[in-house]
Parts: sequence; C-alpha cells; structure tokens
Amino acid sequence: MRALVCQDFAPYDQLQVEDVPEPPVGEGFVMVDVKAAGVNFPDILLVEGKYQMKPETPFVPGMEAAGVVSALGEGVQGVKAGDRVIVATMLGAFAEKVPAHFSQLVPMPDAMSFEEGAALTTIYGTSYHGLKDRAQLKEGETVLVLGAAGGVGVAAVQLAKAMGAKVIAAASNPEKLAFAKENGADEIVDYSKEDLKARVKELTGGKGVDVVYDPVGGDLSEPALRASGWDARYLVIGFASGPIPKIPLNLALLNSRNIQGVFWGAWVGRNPRANAQNIKELFDFYVAGKIKPQVSAAYPLEDYAKAFEDLLNRRVKGKVVLTP
Repeated sequence: MRALVCQDFAPYDQLQVEDVPEPPVGEGFVMVDVKAAGVNFPDILLVEGKYQMKPETPFVPGMEAAGVVSALGEGVQGVKAGDRVIVATMLGAFAEKVPAHFSQLVPMPDAMSFEEGAALTTIYGTSYHGLKDRAQLKEGETVLVLGAAGGVGVAAVQLAKAMGAKVIAAASNPEKLAFAKENGADEIVDYSKEDLKARVKELTGGKGVDVVYDPVGGDLSEPALRASGWDARYLVIGFASGPIPKIPLNLALLNSRNIQGVFWGAWVGRNPRANAQNIKELFDFYVAGKIKPQVSAAYPLEDYAKAFEDLLNRRVKGKVVLTP
C-alpha cells in the first residue's frame, strides 16, 4: 500500500510517499480503507520531532481519518465490513489503509461526507473539550476566539454558538473574518489593524469576555487575556504563530482569571468514556445542523507538502485533508 513515511525527524518536505507492506490486523483490530485523512498542525510538529511525544522512526503520520472497514480481526464487536467510520489514531492515517482497535471507531452519520468526517474529530474534539470540560462555558457568556478562521478556531466559533454563547471572532484579514461571520460569529475584530484589547472591551461594554480561546499564541495572547473579565477562563490551545508567550502572572491575579491548558489527546487517554459522550454530542450537533466541518482543500497524498504549507502559512479556512 502507499503511505507517507517519516524515516527520521527532519523538515516535513523530506517525507516520501512509499510502497510499504500492509499492516496486519491483530486481535480486536479492524482495517480501514482511508478515503480522507485530516491534516493537523501537530502532524508537522511530529515529523519534525517538535511535538510533546516522539514516536519511534520510521512511522506514518496522520492523526485522524474517515473511511470504510475492509477487514476484521478476532474479537471485534459492533463493527462489520463496509461500515463507514471515523477513526482517531495518533499515527498512521496518511496511508491507503490504517489499522485501528474497534473501540477507536465512530460510525459516521449517513449525511456526512468522508472529507467532513476526516475534518471533525481532532478540531471539534479539542474545541468542545476546551469549551465544555475546561471552561465550563455557560449559555449567555461571551467567548473571544483567536485565529477564528482556522481549523480549531472555526470549530470553536460554531460550538460556542451551539452552546448558547455570544462569539467575538478575531482574525488577521477581512476574508477570514467574513468566513468566521458565515460560521456564526456575532462580532469580528481584525487584529492586524485594530487594538485587540480595546476593541473587545468596547464590544463587551467594558466588561471583557468570559472565555478566551487561543490557538495562536505569540503577541496576541497577552492583549487577549487583558480583554477578559472577572473570573474569566483563558484556554491555551496552541501556538500557531510560533512563539510561546510569556504571560505576566499578575494578570491571572487581577480579576481572578483562570489560565487553563487544553491537551485533548492526553485527556482522551485518561477519560475515554467522557470523550465518547462528547463525540456523541458532537454528532448530535451535526445532525441538528448546528455544526458543519469546513474543508477548504483536499489534496492527493503526493501533494501532502501543499497541505502542510497551507497550515504553516495560515491559508487554511477550516480544515485541509489528504485523499489517499
């Protein structure tokens, strides 16, 4: 089978699509023929050896996929050949086939395309965990979403609206802000031209927001935190801009603010039942038309570098996928 292989940690453009042996289907595992695989920023960090975990090399990257079950191992329950499924797997999705334990599979709603399925698990799982479990977002509260046109950003916009919040979307140009508005944002802030803190304070009547959702980091983090109000929750999602900010801790003391890390992947390993419930609720939102994964581009496996470049250059609106 064809797969994108990381032979050793190195810049992502050194990866190669190779013919590799099809992996075995062990006890409790199924084989999924991959129709689409979601591309995420951590995939780039993984192949370059910059992520929190470092897998043994060589390995096939790719955290999530949507496809069709083609083979069953011994002891598999509740799954049959031909089922359309989403699979969350830390590695292996950038290939024509990926093995997964049957407990990692989620049946896809009939109306959901493979591209949508591949764009759902990581970004919506992360955003929902952050807003629901960490921030404990309440109906009527106000959420500031940075990087609101990116994958996790637009997922956070949609989910916050589905949960009954008011959403202020912040992004770097009018096109991205229009996209965030189309996906449910109530107010928009162009942080390339406007003072983020001042504009958010103005939009909230001086009160500040209740929750900050920050996947961007860098120079935006401190003004975003300053734009939050009493007992606010600041969610640390990631650092897409590159630099990890150094936040003055007196900002947490002032207004009794809470700075909370959101590491969805590690949380899933510790709380599989809670995550299963979250995934069910995400599908309920999807079926009800309250969320819809946005796929800006789909590339063949050989063009993986274009997908990675889109992410790094922040050209993606929503999600980009590979189609092996």
